[in-house]
Amino acid sequence: MTTAQVESGGAQSVDRALSLLTLIARWGGEEVPMTALTAQSGLSRPTVRRMLLALMRSGLVEQNPVSRNYALGPESYVVGLMAQRRFNLLDFAMDSLKDLAAESGDSSFVSMRRGAYSVCLHREEGSYPIRTQALQVGYRHPLGVGAGAMAILAAMPDEELAMMRQEITPLLAKGYDRYTPEVVDQSIAQCRQNGWALNPGLYLANSWAIGVAIKAPTGDVLGALSIAAIDSRMGEDRQKDLAKMLLREAAKIEAKLRRKLGYT
Repeated sequence: MTTAQVESGGAQSVDRALSLLTLIARWGGEEVPMTALTAQSGLSRPTVRRMLLALMRSGLVEQNPVSRNYALGPESYVVGLMAQRRFNLLDFAMDSLKDLAAESGDSSFVSMRRGAYSVCLHREEGSYPIRTQALQVGYRHPLGVGAGAMAILAAMPDEELAMMRQEITPLLAKGYDRYTPEVVDQSIAQCRQNGWALNPGLYLANSWAIGVAIKAPTGDVLGALSIAAIDSRMGEDRQKDLAKMLLREAAKIEAKLRRKLGYT
């Protein structure tokens, strides 16, 4: 075996191990059974087990001795903390969230993409006394559910979007009845045309929202900003006004990211 072949095999093993780590992380801290990892990775059970053993030795993954399921290990937490010190979307977005809530009077949100899901990081309340309760900090929904999550989905390149659609379709079929493939297709097209996503009360009746994507300097979609309000405050003219506010603040956040990561 040549040196190039050895290096190629080693790189493939690293890629496989890291893909399994990502799959486990997508479960949001819950334990993952072996059957799910083999099904979602497309790898054989012996290969998955071999990769998991390597991750366990490094402390990135641990196995429950009773259930035999897998979860993120303590070293994953340490790595996450180190990454957060360099890059924390909430830190970059906090000023914008306050400005959006103050200017609109409604609740503003920042969400971050986590695999096939969008997770709400923060909710900033506006002054308007009647508030929608559809999204709270820590809530996790499949991409496409809600304005922010739809903005994330629609901002993906076509190839990535096609793969993500396959992943979220079964998720949406479980508890998100109004998010049919036809509705998702229409919402993506509308978002791409307008530059912002609209949730017309699909998840929770009378709770509407506008969302825009936030991208990294590399072009990768990181998360989204959104504003939610009751339906009576979401007429067409106001939708456009809110969208302008969100696009303005998303541009500010992206500029901060470029400066922080040395792209300017």
